[in-house]
Amino acid sequence: MTNALWFLLVGILMLTRGLTATSLKRLPFTSAIIYLAAGILLGPTLLNVFYFDPLKQSGLLEVLTEIAVLISLFSAGVKMPVPLTWAKWRAPVRLAWVSMTITVAMIAGFAYFVLGIPLGAGILLGAVLAPTDPVLATDVQTRHPGDNDRLRFTLTCEAGMNDGTAFPFVMLGLGMLGLHELGEFGWRWMLVDVVWATVGAIAIGVAGGVLIANIGWRLRGMTEKHEVLDDLVGLGLIGVVYGFAVYVSTWGFLAVFFAGVALRQAEMRLASKAGVSKEKLEGEDAHIAALAPAPEGEEAPPQIVSVEALVFKEHLERLSELMLVLLLGGMMVREYWTWSSVGFALFLFLVARPVSVFIGLIGTNTSMRIRGISGWFGVRGIGSIYYLSYAIQHGLPTGLARELIQLTLVVITLSILLHGTSVKPLMNRLWRKPAAQASA
Repeated sequence: MTNALWFLLVGILMLTRGLTATSLKRLPFTSAIIYLAAGILLGPTLLNVFYFDPLKQSGLLEVLTEIAVLISLFSAGVKMPVPLTWAKWRAPVRLAWVSMTITVAMIAGFAYFVLGIPLGAGILLGAVLAPTDPVLATDVQTRHPGDNDRLRFTLTCEAGMNDGTAFPFVMLGLGMLGLHELGEFGWRWMLVDVVWATVGAIAIGVAGGVLIANIGWRLRGMTEKHEVLDDLVGLGLIGVVYGFAVYVSTWGFLAVFFAGVALRQAEMRLASKAGVSKEKLEGEDAHIAALAPAPEGEEAPPQIVSVEALVFKEHLERLSELMLVLLLGGMMVREYWTWSSVGFALFLFLVARPVSVFIGLIGTNTSMRIRGISGWFGVRGIGSIYYLSYAIQHGLPTGLARELIQLTLVVITLSILLHGTSVKPLMNRLWRKPAAQASA
């Protein structure tokens, strides 16, 4: 397609999404299905107007998906409720570590014994598909900073952390294929890729978020009015934290998520000390409340970066979702739809994800309803495309790359369709039942 046609297509989709936002909320499926349908219609599956080769364009695809995931992870971190307690974080931490490790093992076993894929490639495939997606799963994630819904918090926190915890398995898979140094008996992988890269990333993210929170608060508290461009501060924090984390060989995704968490927590503590009410800084309309003029005789509360920047980040998330899901439709070819690829996807959705979630949450006080919904909503999407592109850019052999591309794209496409059509009915049913019990 020519540049003019690309502008025309993307412009039509953006106008449709923007002008029909209210109507789309009432539809029983997510907007990602519309973008996917447009991509499949115009891609090689039907009209063949354009084809986006994920192997030949893996470098560009890696950058595009990397940016989308970073913005989404930062937004997820900012929306974490205040204060944070271990009682709240226990379940998502176990999902992000225990459940994801089990999922990787089950995917690798299925790929090795059923599909005949080498063990190293199977582990890599598990690392690509085990993490839940922070970009496409917005409908089951925390809606705003003051949202205390237990299910949404669990799924949001899991998506924020497991995009960092997946990387050690990516490197393990590449190492078993001879594309990464693991060290004798895997010592280098354990010490550098697991321990240092994880602990270092969390430390860098927390330090960056706390530092920017204090600097921004001090600047706004100066005698003379000091303007702070929150959108640029938020994006700058993402860039600095991610760049530094990757430079010192830690997991940048994990660092950015915890930078968002730390920024929000630190700013809320500062606001509390200054006497700013919590209601002013939380809720679905927090950004409007924060911008509203103070009543006569009262001093206007300082604005905070995490609230002001969140709306802009969410707009960027929607734009990246549109572009990347559209390209996903343009990557799909009819030959990818085989019994083995579809069977593998169903194994992941119906066996690997639910089993790993139930095992991972053993011993927690999570209700069976939340365990069941969490076991189903293991949405796969943009993050999986990033990990696959990363592996291709690091020397994954062409034959294996094509095989993993087929399996990954079928899983993501079915995830968008199955989860996208079930999320609203199931979430509405989940909310309706407690509400009915409360009214009774």
